[in-house]
Amino acid sequence: MEEWRRNVRRGLSLLALVVLLVGHFPGCKSPPAKEIRIGLITPLSGDVKTFGESVKNAFEVAVEEANAKGGVAGMKIATFLVDDKNDPTEASNAANFLINQHGVKAIVGSVTSKTTIPVSDLAQSLRIPTITGTATNPKVTVADGKRKEYMFRACYTDSFQGTVMAKFARGTLNATTAAVLYDASNDYSKGIAEVFRDAFVRMGGRVTAYESYGKDDVDFSALLTKVKAAKPDVLFLPDYYNKVGLIAKQAKETGFPGALIGPDGWDSPELVKVAGDAIEGGYFSNHYSPEDTRPEVGNWVKKYKERFQQTPDALGTLAYDATNMLLEAIRKASSADPGKIRDALASLSGFEGVTGKFTMDEHGDPIKSAVIIQIKDGKQKFLQVVNP
Repeated sequence: MEEWRRNVRRGLSLLALVVLLVGHFPGCKSPPAKEIRIGLITPLSGDVKTFGESVKNAFEVAVEEANAKGGVAGMKIATFLVDDKNDPTEASNAANFLINQHGVKAIVGSVTSKTTIPVSDLAQSLRIPTITGTATNPKVTVADGKRKEYMFRACYTDSFQGTVMAKFARGTLNATTAAVLYDASNDYSKGIAEVFRDAFVRMGGRVTAYESYGKDDVDFSALLTKVKAAKPDVLFLPDYYNKVGLIAKQAKETGFPGALIGPDGWDSPELVKVAGDAIEGGYFSNHYSPEDTRPEVGNWVKKYKERFQQTPDALGTLAYDATNMLLEAIRKASSADPGKIRDALASLSGFEGVTGKFTMDEHGDPIKSAVIIQIKDGKQKFLQVVNP
């Protein structure tokens, strides 16, 4: 019996040695660690590539921080990035590619409303939870009165910021008349123009000029001549920094004396580079200010500056919040199942982000505040907070 026991012990020792050798033998790999795949859609080329670069930077920081802590829900985060060039067709193709070729379980993106709307439609049909940090058009999460259940955002909507700027123009600037110039081909620009116009009139103001231009237009002199003749107190420019910069320069050349105001699309260091002093004294709504004294803001600005040698803009900051919201939902779901992640996102409450503390409403939109920024001495200066 004792000899039998010795033989068994020798056999077990031999088996353990074989297992050890197999595990370290060249060409033999341990089973891969569990992972969850998420995608990012952002414009790294095209007319708003600076937005895309900020978003990419912030997304990568959020993922790296999570992976450094062991991932989420016991899973390493694997990421896949696609450039949509700020083109709606490219964005739709990017979502299709991420879902069907890379098998992502969730998506962050896109950046502008015109690209995010087609992405949201595809995400809804394929039931993949998607969150945009920055697309503010209401159609991103709701279309024809119907909720897109798999679509979410970290930013407030155009309905909110359009009303905020109308209120600011009427209340703080004491404007009684306003003009609006907008891009008729851009969902973001067109939508927020309508909201501002209606809110301004509702608050007792009068819109003396309401004019549109095309996507590729670069000469606005004829429109600005009409605007100047209408003698508005303020000119509302709901577009992105590159187009706003051109319009501002030409407005100054025509001798337009009123204040220039706009939404979050102004937020880029490139705005002052394009417009020069023509944008000096302008105001726009935004999602956060790096001058905010909250510790979440201070910590974020510090680490972003150390890594990228520049102050994070609102677009990147919202992308950081959006990515962390998605990762928090994966933690809560404790699963890579898209349906469970979607449910966790929908129930997110009291999330502490850099851009504020907020809770998802029934449309997948956050309830949060806005800030007003002024361009002063060629730099962005925090002016005030506007609560919902």
